[in-house]
Amino acid sequence: MTASALRFPAEWEPQSAVLIAWPHAKTDWADRLGEVEETYIALVAGITRYQRVVICVADADLQIYAEARLRSARIDLLRVQFVEVDYDDTWLRDSGPITLQAAEGFRLLDFRFTGWGGKFEASRDDRLIQSLESRQFFHDASSRQIDFALEGGAIETDGAGTLLTTWRCLHERHPQTSRHELDTKLSDWLAQDRVLWLNHGYLEGDDTDAHIDTLARFAPGNAIVFQACDDPADSHYAELEAMADEIAALRTRDGKPYRLFPLPWAKPIVDGGRRLAASYANFLIVNGAVLVPAYGDEADAAAVAVVEQAFPGRDIVPVPCRPLIWQNGSLHCLTMQLPQGLV
Repeated sequence: MTASALRFPAEWEPQSAVLIAWPHAKTDWADRLGEVEETYIALVAGITRYQRVVICVADADLQIYAEARLRSARIDLLRVQFVEVDYDDTWLRDSGPITLQAAEGFRLLDFRFTGWGGKFEASRDDRLIQSLESRQFFHDASSRQIDFALEGGAIETDGAGTLLTTWRCLHERHPQTSRHELDTKLSDWLAQDRVLWLNHGYLEGDDTDAHIDTLARFAPGNAIVFQACDDPADSHYAELEAMADEIAALRTRDGKPYRLFPLPWAKPIVDGGRRLAASYANFLIVNGAVLVPAYGDEADAAAVAVVEQAFPGRDIVPVPCRPLIWQNGSLHCLTMQLPQGLV
């Protein structure tokens, strides 16, 4: 199958399901497992209002437990599928499959997952796609293993051949590779013909080295939704202002500015003296809806209103995500959408 026969669909295109992994006591969630489970229940409830969710579980006992938690929350288990598979952690945006679509079938791109540049043990997460394949989980799909470190949260596509990413992350993973070389590799592997780079933008408490899905996201109709900061006293202000200027300077394929939707800024959330990365850009798009992180901040409602403008016709569903950012990620980081027909 040639690269020209492949297409990387946008997240807002039809989906079969969303893939997640249930937290348990042997993951990094152990110390706050109860809080995090409540977020997972809210996440599954939000997804199953609109489509199926596939939940990875480490063993049969964890499946029984998760089923009981979801049943007690009155979630429709007919829209829930479990698959037993081994994993280190639950950030499936980065260890799950990046799926390209063809006229018939799919290609799963299995990039190397290194625990965000070797920060954490990730050998089981790196085998996740192969493990799912061995269970004949996917329909009409072939896989391609690529010996190159790349996480799903580091890339964003509009479904029409334009990729958005950050130089900070890709350069951190591949310091000896030039931007031109990265352009060529990403375009070839991901079936893109344009790569747009952001040189600015970061969040304290983010250990992904500035994943794009915490900063800026495509929306339909040549739009970009991005995390802004309106507090000049905040340590992020200068960097996010510079990022906003970069985004304003980007042009669509026909040379026009993108329609821009700046997201509000939550007040600092500090845990044990550590600033946590509370980004509203880390939303999840599903069939007919957008699930938006909520942090118990007065800016939550304003974030919902911005996303509603960027995604007209879709329901906007807040999901409480404050427990998640304790481990440096949020809603989108936990999930990987599976295009329609893949499962």
